[in-house]
Amino acid sequence: MKRFLFLLCAVTAFSSQAQQHLVPYVRPLIGTEKMGHTYPGATVPFGAVQLSPDTDTLSYELNGRYNGDVYKYCAGYKYEDKTIVGFSHTHFSGTGHSDLGDFLLMPTQGPLQLTPGVASDPRSGFRSAFSHANEVAEAGYYKVRLDDDNIQAELTATDRVGVHRYTFAQSAPAHVILDLMSGIYNYDDKVVWTYVRVVNDTLITGYRQTNGWARTRTEYFALSFSKKFTSYGQRNFDKPQVYKGFWRKFDQNHNFPEIAGKRIRMHFDFDVKSGEAVVAKMAISPVSQENALANLKAEVPGWSFDAVKKQAQDRWNTELNKIQIEASENDKINFYTSLYHTFINPTVYMDTDGRYRGLDQEIHQAKGFTNYTTFSLWDTYRALHPFFNLIQPGRNNDMVASMMKHFEQSTMKMLPVWSHYANDNWCMSGYHSVSVVADAIIKGVYTGDANQALEACITTSNRRTYEGIGPYIDLGYIPAESNGTSVSNTLEYAYDDWCIAQLAKKLNRMDVYETYLKRSQNWRNVFDTSIRFMRPKSREGVFKKDFDVYSTHGQGFIEGNSWNFSFFVPQDPASLMAAMGGPKAFGARLDTLFAMHLSDQFFAETEDITREGIIGGYIHGNEPAHHVAYLYNWAGQPWKTQQRIRMILKMQYKPTPDGLGGNDDCGQMSAWYLFSAMGFYPVAPGSEQYSLGSPLVKSARLQLENGKVFNVETVNQSEKNVYVEKVLLNGKPLNSLFLSHSDILKGGTITFHMSAKPVKK
Repeated sequence: MKRFLFLLCAVTAFSSQAQQHLVPYVRPLIGTEKMGHTYPGATVPFGAVQLSPDTDTLSYELNGRYNGDVYKYCAGYKYEDKTIVGFSHTHFSGTGHSDLGDFLLMPTQGPLQLTPGVASDPRSGFRSAFSHANEVAEAGYYKVRLDDDNIQAELTATDRVGVHRYTFAQSAPAHVILDLMSGIYNYDDKVVWTYVRVVNDTLITGYRQTNGWARTRTEYFALSFSKKFTSYGQRNFDKPQVYKGFWRKFDQNHNFPEIAGKRIRMHFDFDVKSGEAVVAKMAISPVSQENALANLKAEVPGWSFDAVKKQAQDRWNTELNKIQIEASENDKINFYTSLYHTFINPTVYMDTDGRYRGLDQEIHQAKGFTNYTTFSLWDTYRALHPFFNLIQPGRNNDMVASMMKHFEQSTMKMLPVWSHYANDNWCMSGYHSVSVVADAIIKGVYTGDANQALEACITTSNRRTYEGIGPYIDLGYIPAESNGTSVSNTLEYAYDDWCIAQLAKKLNRMDVYETYLKRSQNWRNVFDTSIRFMRPKSREGVFKKDFDVYSTHGQGFIEGNSWNFSFFVPQDPASLMAAMGGPKAFGARLDTLFAMHLSDQFFAETEDITREGIIGGYIHGNEPAHHVAYLYNWAGQPWKTQQRIRMILKMQYKPTPDGLGGNDDCGQMSAWYLFSAMGFYPVAPGSEQYSLGSPLVKSARLQLENGKVFNVETVNQSEKNVYVEKVLLNGKPLNSLFLSHSDILKGGTITFHMSAKPVKK
């Protein structure tokens, strides 16, 4: 009875504030140009289906080597392009490497074409020209006119089903192309196998297996049309094989119901009249064709496109209302687009019956949790998962549970590094899942076995054969000759070890705490006191001689230079400050970072860093320095943190297609914005502490899952008033530069009194 009363109170608290219609403030096209790599398609919060237009079909390989231009298509959609090749059902949001792009559909009219053609002549294939003037992108909905055949295409989605509506302007034979070859970061041999069954004249099922960023990825589908097709067929683009089998008895190209091969495109033909709409529903599953069909029937049993669209946008509106702000119109667009971006990934990875494919490629049943995938942990441990601990704790609990299942199923016995679709792709460095696990337990979010989680963290941290962990344990750092990113790996391992120490302390495992607290000081072993920069060191203990603190290439760091990584000791800024010469010298070093000019030559060979994401030498467009502006607080110069934060918010986030200064990286860039716009940031996840900055919003109302409400208020807020005069917590002075997670969970109000002049108390 007490539990029921608590739930009733929570629901009452939530409903006491009327929902606002916030979907119009979301701009899915932000971040689609240059860096950012977001996509404008249709999805629901954390949905498995991420349905979006793809604007070209570049190969990962060119003349036997990496094709650099493919990097522009990490999300499948490039704003500058003038043609669309189709609409595929799976995408990554804002990543710097890619995969997916499964099951592309494209409506056409006129003569049948089964190749996409070229962008310079869209009529050379089934692609079509389009204009942004005829494009609408909203949360949960996308619309575009395909100019070549004057077809209006609309997209919406549920968790596991993408729904298309194609409206044809003319009475003429129509085709829907099902491209089973297409993919993102594609190459000729990426598709391992494809299988298709034409069940009847409206239903098709099948699967394909690919070998890409995820080495072994199998995805099933069920495709259903609202109108019967009059004929269908396929073309197999496989290389000629010596063995052809006895399937050659059949004409498999025309109206044949069972298709298999590596390089297949199919077509389904319809007789349509002017103004007629055909709806297509495509469900996906990691388990089986049967489950894909079950997902389809469970989530979209009818044919009302508008009803599915409304349901999708209602879900987005509910999620967006978890934070209500008062701000300028542009700031509202930036804020709610950022909130939208943070609620795209990770993605649900299980069917409606709870079954999913595990890392062992076996089928498992999720019991008591929702299984998730798409863990870009080198990016998202910093702010996205801490943001979930505040705003989406129930989901983050399930995400940690999913990581624990990953550990159980892993032959390597490691928590995920960068995982998607029942694979670990091992991208980037560190073992940052331990940060996510520790932060969730320390903040009371994870409800599973905390000691078991600690053991998984310890086991992961001691996998000696993984990227220098053995030498790191033996020497206290990774030697330069054994690893090209020896310094950044050492720094990241040291932070992760601190997270393990904090978790062990929480669980009163003091032996573990002492061991890992000592390991967390390993950053000192790559800190050259003679120049006060992080620097590669040989196995013999000699620092690298030909060393450049400005360069991002060949200097021992991943996606960053020594200027940025030398500040990467988020677990112990006070000790780093002492090593750099004390508060005054530390503050001066930070000043230099923001004031210098970093020449293009120093990041020319690093794809993920561009001029747009750089302020002085501070690289906001990439993650390693995301905490750096807050370090002035440790130097006793909080007014500089306040000024820098407001500058970054203004320069790096704009309500335009090129509005992000770097890849959104599955929501990390956006989570940084959300925290910073509200005035606080988790410098070291694994701690309850947030560092205070300068809020951008006039006010914010955070509806917490425990039923409490936490308010951020400002007095004298303006574009010029970037400095904080004083801070009150529940009406009392907060004589600290920090705010605790537990204080937020209690509900209440933090009030920032703003000023145009720095307060140097």
